[in-house]
Amino acid sequence: MRRESRGLFPDLFDLLEAPMAALRPMAGQQMRLEDYIENGRYVLRAELPGIDPDKDVEITVSNGVLTIHAERRHEERQAHRTEFRYGSFTRSVTLPQNVDENDVKATYDKGILEVSVRLAEEREERKRIPIEMPGAEQKRK
Repeated sequence: MRRESRGLFPDLFDLLEAPMAALRPMAGQQMRLEDYIENGRYVLRAELPGIDPDKDVEITVSNGVLTIHAERRHEERQAHRTEFRYGSFTRSVTLPQNVDENDVKATYDKGILEVSVRLAEEREERKRIPIEMPGAEQKRK
């Protein structure tokens, strides 16, 4: 489930995985993600360099879906010129079925946001379903 680095050509391979994405207009900036399971937790890592996580990132979990929303605002002023860069991006990921949505942790270090959700113990619950036969009670009388 872990997505490894692809070396020198990650963008080319991403394009090959989703060829139609190049034809769609960019609705915003992309957020690179990787996910894996480690030490009983589902871990999602997102590349968000240059973002203040306290002001510009919102993480929500609802109905088995983890959503990361971030905004980037940057302004450079020089003597006769000002340059603005801004944008927002959102990614939603369906969580594994056995996660505990009440145990979610997030850290941000060196441009990488890491969100982890505890995996609940998987219990195999079986319930026997009785089979009803129409007319079976009339025969018994």
